[in-house]
Amino acid sequence: MGDLFIWILSFFILIALIVLLVYQLMCLADLEFDYINPYDSSSRINSVVLPEFVVQGILCLFYLLTGHWIMALISAPYLYYNVRLHAQRQHLVDVTEIFNLLHREKKRRLFKLAYLVVLLFFDIFWMIWSAIEDDDD
Repeated sequence: MGDLFIWILSFFILIALIVLLVYQLMCLADLEFDYINPYDSSSRINSVVLPEFVVQGILCLFYLLTGHWIMALISAPYLYYNVRLHAQRQHLVDVTEIFNLLHREKKRRLFKLAYLVVLLFFDIFWMIWSAIEDDDD
């Protein structure tokens, strides 16, 4: 039963990450359609970038501590990408360059979203697997 709770917790962590990315994509879409000014858009996006990185790091550490090595390995490239972005100081959106980099920023977040959706499907699979396994016992 404990394994099921681990998968449910990781499910909600993944949902939180997806919500953060969708929020960033909405801010970029609002900027693209001129509903919001560049300063507000970049400040809104930048305010959730570091929490996204921290939550992803916690999720990867959570998988490692609970012994789910495959999920930790699957989520490691995303964590590495976030760490690399932070180390190169490319994780924040610059207010003066946001229009020039709008397409790239949207594409970057869409790839992250697709990756998280794949992780979510794996999580749901393992959650169902552990629920069925608990029923057999």
